[in-house]
Amino acid sequence: MKLTQVAAQLYTCRDLLKTPADIATTLKQVRAIGYTAVQVSGMGPIPEEELNTILDGEGLTCCATHEPGDVILKTPEKIVERLQKLRCKITAYPFPAGIEFDKPESVASLIKGLDHSGKVLADAGLTLCYHNHNHEFRKVQGKTLLEHIYEKTNPKYLQGEPDTYWVHFGGGENVEWCERLQNRLPIIHLKDYLTNAENKPQLCEIGAGNLNFKKIIAAADKAGCQWFVVEQDTCPGSPLDSLKQSFDYIRANLV
Repeated sequence: MKLTQVAAQLYTCRDLLKTPADIATTLKQVRAIGYTAVQVSGMGPIPEEELNTILDGEGLTCCATHEPGDVILKTPEKIVERLQKLRCKITAYPFPAGIEFDKPESVASLIKGLDHSGKVLADAGLTLCYHNHNHEFRKVQGKTLLEHIYEKTNPKYLQGEPDTYWVHFGGGENVEWCERLQNRLPIIHLKDYLTNAENKPQLCEIGAGNLNFKKIIAAADKAGCQWFVVEQDTCPGSPLDSLKQSFDYIRANLV
């Protein structure tokens, strides 16, 4: 992994991205930390052209996005249009809202929809990925739902965006999942996992938790990963401070 492959997931800063002015200010601060790429997600309304101008002005690349799951499944053509406007090749289905994982027909419908939408994107030279949480580690017929999702979709149409915190939280093993997704892993979310004093899982900055990122990053690199995206769903203080702490740790220890 090179430092230029490290990106900030803007969902981390979602409360600082409500207006175009907020977006401009926050992206300037993200760039000042040292990030040269971002994953666009969690921001208020802004025309793609205006966002491009801000990104270009700060020397930032939009490496990927997260888009609403229902739009991805129902009108993937709109996702193609948005990605093309943002000059971006990768997006991810972010969360299985409305999917009933205890009902096989609901899971089958999701898998079919992901395959279909992924083909629409692939035909336009774009990539659809799947972003996991812990829900997908429920076992059905001896396999996790995440295994079913990847085994029953075409790798040409659905790639992986594993989230290191949620893989671990769900009982999976991050290195193993990177190996499973060989040549199907363009992007990974780096998110650390800490067991706090109350013996409860807690999100934290990279290097402050228990995950072995040297091994995870080596496995992701071997699998062909292009982007290593720092994300923290909740932060103890300013999300920008958390993004900086993670970036500084990565720069000092992982590249």
